[in-house]
Amino acid sequence: MQIPQLMHEQYCQAKELIENTSDIKVYSHIDCDGICSGAILSTILDRQNKEHEIEFVNLDVLDDIELTHELTIFSDLGSGQKIDTKAKKNQKILILDHHPPLRDLNYKNDKEYTYLEINPHHHSIDGSYYVCGGGLCYFLAKEFGYNDLSWIGVLSAIGDMQNTKTGHFEGLNEIIQQDAIDGGYLELVKNDINIYGRNTRPLFVALSYFSDVKLPITNNTNETMAILEELGIDEKHNRKTLNELTNEEKGKLFQYLMSMLTKAVPPKYIQYLPQLILGDSYTFLKEEEDSILRDGSEFSTAMNACGRNHEEKIAMEVLKGDRFVALDELEAVSKIHRTNLAKGISSVAESDETNIIELENLQYFDGTGIAPEIVGTITGMILGYCNWKKPIIGFTQTESDGLKVSLRCSRLLSYDGIHFGNIIREVAGTVGGTGGGHSMACGAYIPIDKKEKFLEEFNHKLDGKLTK
Repeated sequence: MQIPQLMHEQYCQAKELIENTSDIKVYSHIDCDGICSGAILSTILDRQNKEHEIEFVNLDVLDDIELTHELTIFSDLGSGQKIDTKAKKNQKILILDHHPPLRDLNYKNDKEYTYLEINPHHHSIDGSYYVCGGGLCYFLAKEFGYNDLSWIGVLSAIGDMQNTKTGHFEGLNEIIQQDAIDGGYLELVKNDINIYGRNTRPLFVALSYFSDVKLPITNNTNETMAILEELGIDEKHNRKTLNELTNEEKGKLFQYLMSMLTKAVPPKYIQYLPQLILGDSYTFLKEEEDSILRDGSEFSTAMNACGRNHEEKIAMEVLKGDRFVALDELEAVSKIHRTNLAKGISSVAESDETNIIELENLQYFDGTGIAPEIVGTITGMILGYCNWKKPIIGFTQTESDGLKVSLRCSRLLSYDGIHFGNIIREVAGTVGGTGGGHSMACGAYIPIDKKEKFLEEFNHKLDGKLTK
């Protein structure tokens, strides 16, 4: 895939907007993709000697936002929000977003202000798998000749889980990946065992987090230790990480996982099982070998940890090159984040009575007390405690007395062709809220008194769509 001609022309226009403006504000999302997007844009503006402000925000603050700068740039958000309702004459708006857009390509016509939206969906490119916010921002950097930022584009795609369907990057992401490889920033291993923590977690611990399908090993380190010892690839007094396994040992592990999964899923999903186990692994070659920044998955988790704890600027400074003060702060935030996640999971799934309530087509939990910024992460991690054949929804209260809604599901459900992001947007809208996101990970904000109506409508929308 190449950048479509019209999209390339838009990037030329975006470059001119930046070159001809001195008063600039950037809004970006708080997750890994959004932070990477912000870091790329900030680096572009630094190199162009453009003073600028950057703010990392949740989606719920964007509707009816006050625009107070000559040029406002929205990255990894904006397409699904009403960001221009208060735009004034001669102001300029640039959106670099990969989420489904509210407005079409002709929206810019007859406006008193400049409106430029670069969104892959306008060019028949799926923003869930072929390019993310950071990737879109990288192509703008590339227009300026800053190909050295390609590795941040790769990191954003890892954080946005753009490779979850096939285990590989496709579409425009492949261009970014190749730029990073050619520049000496990235090492790619095809079809590696795809388990988080390849450098830093003992394999028996990493394996116990397998949650796309609930297996005997899920949340059971005793079982994983026994299996690995039985396979002869781990020893009681010599625990290994995934990176320490030979290719032969990885082959044994793959075959065993395939055997377990085949017994646990309906026949129609068997063809997709290798994609739950295998996937490309990404190593950032400029990082120290023992650093949490060396492995792509762990680096992206550290970025998310900062976003979920209101420390996006720390993450951005690391991305922009600070490997001293900011890196120390990043590691401290990551530790706090892990503690908060453990407490949240314990309160929902590890108490004497589970708080997960199952309906006909979905399951949900009340996450009161869980911070809105981490309820999505916890919802995903709780998949390993419940029925993987249904999506799970987590609710928690926001500071504005609304409800934050987060949905996650097994990757297998994506092969049924269900786009939960589109469904959650529609259902949230019927109860006076807003929502959206990807097919497997999405969210919404709804009025606090509309929770039951939301659940009823969502449950109804899934009638006949799920495999029983």
